[in-house]
Amino acid sequence: MIKVAIIGAGIGAKHLVGYRALPDRFAVRQVCDLDLTRAAQATGDDPDISLTDDLDAVLADPEIDLVDICLPPHLHVPVAVRALEAGKHVICEKPLARSLAEMDLLEDAALKAGKQVFPIFQYRYGLATAQLHALIEAGLAGKPYVASAETHWNRQPDYYAIAWRGTWAGEAGGAALGHAIHAHDLLCHFLGPAREVFAQTATAVNEIETEDCAAIALRMESGALATSSVTLGAGDDTSRIRICFQGLTAQSGSAPYTPAEDAWTFTARAPVTQGQVDAVLAKVAREVPGGFAGYLAAVADALAGQPGREVTLADGRASIELVSAIYSSARQGGMVRLPIARDDPIYTGWQPDDR
Repeated sequence: MIKVAIIGAGIGAKHLVGYRALPDRFAVRQVCDLDLTRAAQATGDDPDISLTDDLDAVLADPEIDLVDICLPPHLHVPVAVRALEAGKHVICEKPLARSLAEMDLLEDAALKAGKQVFPIFQYRYGLATAQLHALIEAGLAGKPYVASAETHWNRQPDYYAIAWRGTWAGEAGGAALGHAIHAHDLLCHFLGPAREVFAQTATAVNEIETEDCAAIALRMESGALATSSVTLGAGDDTSRIRICFQGLTAQSGSAPYTPAEDAWTFTARAPVTQGQVDAVLAKVAREVPGGFAGYLAAVADALAGQPGREVTLADGRASIELVSAIYSSARQGGMVRLPIARDDPIYTGWQPDDR
């Protein structure tokens, strides 16, 4: 049984639902939040969960195996490093870090502690992505050609009533970071890492510091081309992924926060036949845990010595490197190649100097 402390009861409340779906693998022992009323609302006054506002006490508790960090982005690395130094494994909400330099600190701390860090990318888990993995493993997908991602969400001014949102200091970035990061992770998960990036960003929807619109073009290491369209000025919240492979086209539905749990279509392209595709899909178990539950099941497997499905620290670094390249390209007005060199100014952070 993995004993957990959740730090932050905002999005942490959704993490708690995931843990409760796996009662034979996880036991949440503490929820730490400066607002104890919010913590109580998140836990439903569960007698097995202690509520506290004392982070030091949580990290000093020898019973806790895993610390789940659900704090504003500027606190992610400092708290994660402290947790690692206290001998805990770490789950951390996105974005994992605010720069590649911070990633170096986090990687060094994990190595010294001999503990694992799992970035949150729960969009990878669900029936649809399990189906696509099965088609790829069956050899029916073939080479990826092109892909597109849409993150078209609606964020009104009241969303930014929480003071740190929409600011470089608190949120560390805008729509390209905090909202589209999951879609970009899915693109890289299925197409491989990005190697060239061209991006344009704009602040057009709300009066905030950070960007709320972006248009991004990617060339992947696999040779595939991808585009990402991002706005917080849509009429509703929709997310879409479409990937054209040599043998088939995979297309998501429009569910904004659970794309892998939505119904996808998989359309064959000759010489692959639809019958072959449908035969593979029929063999995929329908009861695939999705979202946070699927993500956490993979974490539990990794901690039990059965890795392979979990989101890794290397995945987190790739995400932060892509974010760095997006902001670098948008400011330079040109294409950026990855990996980013240590002497590149963007390596130490993408926040504007005048923030």
